[in-house]
Amino acid sequence: MKRAKLTVEKRNVTGKKVKKLRREGILPANIYGKDIKSLSVQVPQKEFEKVFKEVGETGLVDVHLNGELKPSLIHNVQMDYLHNLPLHADFFQVNLKEKVKTMVPIKTSGEPKAVSDKLGLLLQPLSELEVEALPADLPEHIEVNVEPLADVNDQMAVSDIKAPTGVTILTDSSQIVVKIGELISKEAQAQAAAEAQAAEAAKAAAAPTAEGTKPEGGAEAPTQGVQPKGAEAKPAEAKTPPAATKAPLSGAKEEKS
Repeated sequence: MKRAKLTVEKRNVTGKKVKKLRREGILPANIYGKDIKSLSVQVPQKEFEKVFKEVGETGLVDVHLNGELKPSLIHNVQMDYLHNLPLHADFFQVNLKEKVKTMVPIKTSGEPKAVSDKLGLLLQPLSELEVEALPADLPEHIEVNVEPLADVNDQMAVSDIKAPTGVTILTDSSQIVVKIGELISKEAQAQAAAEAQAAEAAKAAAAPTAEGTKPEGGAEAPTQGVQPKGAEAKPAEAKTPPAATKAPLSGAKEEKS
């Protein structure tokens, strides 16, 4: 367990005026704890960032205020994620002889056999555990060896984790910490099959039918003698016979005018 050190000063600037402190490289913070009245303090931002990167929220920090030692844990760090800078932090002062509850990150080690054999992917549904321990016994993280996971659906629950000496894990023992998932999920497989089926249907719909096929070369099929579909048949026009000529009667005499 690392014992980092930070020197803080009492802070008189509060409210919206703390923006001025931040512009000057000073981080506003508070010290609080069990049966301890909250106290406004400030700390150089660069020094705080260095210590926080080293110990996180589980490492014990010796906070010095006016020559007084206040062993604390760093809690509730507010961040400006756009500029990746802390905006505010709390120091939770602890009693070194009393157990505390806090969240500890899970760190995996090794490569699962299922991953190296390209059978599946490592999934980690749980990223931290709630633990209880004396402040000096709090681990920076809890390590989980995932090498034995050899097949799809192999998993490790909280109950499979061995807690460090002096540490009690409070998280529900049935919760899954890590598991091996399929390379392609069933949902992704179903979606791919549906997309393939839709593509085949579109291809079939675009194919020309035999009824509408044109003769080779693009020429229209002959239509002689074929009545267009839907056209009404017209009756054949009656031909009027030529007017009959009267032949002269045989033996008749031509009348003279």
